Amino acid sequence: MSTVKRRVFNREFKVLVIERLMGGESAAALCGELHISRGRLSEWCGQYRRHGPEGLRRAGRPSKRDAHLGVVEAKDSATARQRIGALERKIGQQQVELDFFRQALRHIEEARRRSDAPGVKASTLSSRR
Repeated sequence: MSTVKRRVFNREFKVLVIERLMGGESAAALCGELHISRGRLSEWCGQYRRHGPEGLRRAGRPSKRDAHLGVVEAKDSATARQRIGALERKIGQQQVELDFFRQALRHIEEARRRSDAPGVKASTLSSRR
């Protein structure tokens, strides 16, 4: 029976690899260069997408405290609340912009209707002289 030492990657390494991937490098090329499996890279990317850099587990075996997810849940819920607040502010800003553009469109349509009425002079000069 052969013993193969399991490689352990720290969070900084994982973040650098994901940044290179997001920068446009090929996943296959990265896996070949760094001698990691595509499955592992995919797992890191999924964790990064869901939770950001904090979602990438630090190197080594999880502590008993982390195994119960008490610390991780507290950090994740605080991060989630911040994210939800930011998204709600963004939605509010977009709603204000939509209301503004709807009202502007209504004014333009009303102006067009008034200039299309019979006997009303066109609002622009004729191109013929």
